[in-house]
Amino acid sequence: MPRVVPSQVVDFINTLWPTPEQQRSLNRAQQGQLSGLVDLVDKIPSELLVMDAATYALFVCGRAHISQKLVYWASSDPNRGHELGTLPGQPEQIPVRVIREALAKCPDESPAPGTSELNFITDADLRTNLRNDVGAINRALANGEWKAATVLAGSAAEALLLWALKQRPPAEIMSAITAAAASGALTTKPDSNLDRWNLHEYIEVAANLKVIKPNTAKQTRLAKDFRNFIHPGVAKRLGEKCDRATALSAVAGMEHVVRDLTL
Repeated sequence: MPRVVPSQVVDFINTLWPTPEQQRSLNRAQQGQLSGLVDLVDKIPSELLVMDAATYALFVCGRAHISQKLVYWASSDPNRGHELGTLPGQPEQIPVRVIREALAKCPDESPAPGTSELNFITDADLRTNLRNDVGAINRALANGEWKAATVLAGSAAEALLLWALKQRPPAEIMSAITAAAASGALTTKPDSNLDRWNLHEYIEVAANLKVIKPNTAKQTRLAKDFRNFIHPGVAKRLGEKCDRATALSAVAGMEHVVRDLTL
């Protein structure tokens, strides 16, 4: 089942009834479209319904008004009660307009309930973006989208390790690079700009600095290998593809990194 987000429902309303006048004059002739609207609204994940209490109350009432009118139309004389009507109150509210305005304020991305808070990241925007990514990874895993979960988990691990290394003094980073090169963990010297490193370099330097534990480094190295699957040529040469096993391994590596950075 496709994931329904608020902007899709707003676009649905804008396409069918773009003006307040059209939204006000809805009637029994549009019951199929109104039924579709209610169905779409009900498919929006609850974590995306981000609105203040007053807006949410109107949103719920607007949806209920349409649902009750659809039931009435289905069971009553087809020659009576044609108009959708408005929500009573001061001022009266147009049900479809209420729903549209409420959803226009909602995000299309938000971490699912249970997603790690990532409170160790002090940059609020970065923390929000990474939590959204982790939420998308969890949804991909739950939906059996193995390639998306595999590749996104590797990308999230990369972003988390980059953030963690940027918290360390440059001298410590250089010392860790030297030690990793001496041990053979790094065979080439990384770029002087941390933003240009790859996941392998982040893992080995973070492990040397004890930013992550040895078991985490081991698990995340699997995510490094699976992340290459985003390149079709690499996957073809390896004769492998993303599946449930690669997804679980990559997500486990990411979760290990989250755990270590939280401690």
